[in-house]
This record gives sequence, C-alpha cells and structure tokens, in this order.
Amino acid sequence: MDRSSDRVLIIGAGPVGLCLALKLAKEGVPSTVLEQLRDDNFLDQVPRAGTNHPATLEMYDDIGLYNRLEPRGIIAPLFHYWDRAKAERIAEFDHAVLKDDTRFPFALQCERIKIVEEALAMAKDNPLIVVRMGMTFTGFTQDAESVTAFADNETGETEAFKGRYIVSGEGARSIVRKECGIEFEGFTYPDRTLNIEVAYDFKKHGYADRNYISDPDEWSNLFHWKGPPERWRVHFPTQEDEDPDALMAPEAMQKRLQGFLPTGAPFNIVGCNLYTVHQRVAEKFRSGRAILAGDSAHVNSPIGGMGLNSGVHDAFNLAVRLGRIWRKEGDGSLLDQYDRQRRHIAVQHTQLQTIRNKKLLAEKDPAVRQKDHDELRRQSEDPNLAREFLLRTSLINSVREAAQIP
Repeated sequence: MDRSSDRVLIIGAGPVGLCLALKLAKEGVPSTVLEQLRDDNFLDQVPRAGTNHPATLEMYDDIGLYNRLEPRGIIAPLFHYWDRAKAERIAEFDHAVLKDDTRFPFALQCERIKIVEEALAMAKDNPLIVVRMGMTFTGFTQDAESVTAFADNETGETEAFKGRYIVSGEGARSIVRKECGIEFEGFTYPDRTLNIEVAYDFKKHGYADRNYISDPDEWSNLFHWKGPPERWRVHFPTQEDEDPDALMAPEAMQKRLQGFLPTGAPFNIVGCNLYTVHQRVAEKFRSGRAILAGDSAHVNSPIGGMGLNSGVHDAFNLAVRLGRIWRKEGDGSLLDQYDRQRRHIAVQHTQLQTIRNKKLLAEKDPAVRQKDHDELRRQSEDPNLAREFLLRTSLINSVREAAQIP
C-alpha cells in the first residue's frame, strides 16, 4: 500500500469523527475525514446535545480541545432533580465529590455545534489530517488489506479514497453499517421530544444550569447555554400523532412554557425543534476493516447527556487501538477488543442508564415516584452515595469498566 493510502478513512465530521481524527493524529496515525456539509453551511446545523461529562472533558483536554471549549461553555458543578407537580427540588448533586477522581469535577455546558466548530479548525490545521468538505459518501469496498470509500464531490464527480480502515461517524443512518449488513437492534419511543430554546433567566427561580424535572404528565429537562444570547433549552414530551406544525406554532409553545413556569409575560423563544428518540445498539461494532462509532453504533434518549459523550469515548478507545496497530504493537484483534469493550458499555451502561433516566422522570405510579424521589434525596445527602451516583452518571465508571474487559 502506498503511503498516501496508509491512513484511516473517517466518514462524518461530527464530534466522534473529529475527535477520532485528532486522537489518531496524536497517536501518529494519518486520516482522511469526509464530510457532506460544506464550509459555507457546516454551522447551519440544528442545535443538539451539549452536556459534556468529566470523563469526556479529560479526553478533550488530551487532544488540546478543552481549552478552546471552556470559554464558550458554562462550567456546571451542580445539577438538580425537581418534582414539577409539587414545585419543589428533590435533590441537588455536586460534582465536587469527584475531586479525587477527575481533574474536571463538573460538567461543561457547551453545545455540539461549538465542539465541531473548534475541532474542525484544529483538524484542518493538523498535517496528519485531510478534511474534505462537501463530499457525499455513497459506499465502500474492502478486502484483506485495504478499504476504498466512494464519495461524490460538489461537482457531482465520484472520487475514490483508499485506506487501511474505514470508520463510520455518520450517525444513526450509517451507510457503512447498512452495507455491512449489521442489525441495529432495539426500539423507538412512540412519543417525540419538543425542544424549545428561550432567552430567559431561570436561575432566579432556583434552577441550576442542568435540571431534570419529574412529572407523570409532562416531564421536562432544563439546560443553560452560554450566549450570545444567554438561553435555556426546555424539553417536553409530545404524542406521536400530534401535528409538528401545531406543536411548534408560537402560541402553542408559549402555552406550554407558561404551563411549565407561569410568568405572566411571553417568553422570548429563540429556536425550537422536534425529534424522535431511539434506543438501539448495533449487533457488532466491527466488520472486517469497517468500524462503527458513536450514533452509527448506538443511539439513545438524550436524558442524562449520554449519547455525545459515549460516542467520544468510542473514538478515543478506537484511536488508541489503531495507534498500536500502526506501530505494530498489535494486530486486528485489538479491534475485536474495541468491539467487546464499547458494545458492552453501550448495552450495560448507556442504554440501561438512559432508559432508567426517562422512566424516572415519566413515572406515573405515585408510590413508585415517591420511592424514586426518596432514593434521590438519600443519595444526594450522603457524600459517599453521591460520589457513587456521580461516578456512574458522569461516565467515569463506564470508562474504568471498559478498560477491564480483555
């Protein structure tokens, strides 16, 4: 194989693909990133996840990304659980109890679009990374020694890219996964989630920067984002048969927001979107020289901020193994280990935790709700229990557990 094709092909310049490229570069491995969006519309993406947990912040720091993100985000050591029906706070958790477990005893509220903007700039400046924008990936072939990816450029011409491995960072509709015939096992929730962004100071009502609000009829999440303008994102469940245009009509959103917090004055709505939630995991994360990472491999409810974070963890786990293969310190069996480690975490941590998170907020049985709330209080008020709770929810435990899987 000539040196120009002795590289990893990465499909998609999302957080997973870009973090993978940057970590591979640190490992001395060259890569080519193919992204469908162009430079002129790359930042015109729908606002998405942005709670970055301590374990992820350590990884960002490792590749020099954290210092670019911190000024654009909000350091959030605290988060709350609320009982909406009673209008009372159930529990407050403080990441300070993790001070001996991580250099980052807090979450960073920094949206996905800011992450990819900064990471893309870093990737373009790195001599080991080739970034091709405006490339529509259409498929790939592989043999025992190499892979070839095909993508249409902005003029409609099909180009071929050769490499040693191909990694799908494409998201849930992964072409790589489909061409490999890998099943995407799981289910889709019948309800959809409405996200409304408002410019309003919720802190004056006692809320933290991150809030999970329990209610049997209309649970919510409330998250703070740095401006301009300073804004908050409020999530609401909706029924599958409700008309999207009616749900996102200004008067309908105002009514829903006033039901959440009656202020007597209209909220300044600065954005909204509606999305479907899936809980799915690929039956395997590797097929020969084709590898899945992030949403290509697993998707889940966003409650708890597990999706983006676990995807970045996939990227770092994979990059270390590819680095060892490049340095001839191991062979393809290292990628089987990636599959075992990260699929275990997706099934036993990410999926179970996100399903549990949604069930906790939406629970309708009064006795079960009370029991859940009492347990949250008990955990938050005991430093040892709070630490164990946060080690799990901040994904530190999942990284440690993955490392123990042979």
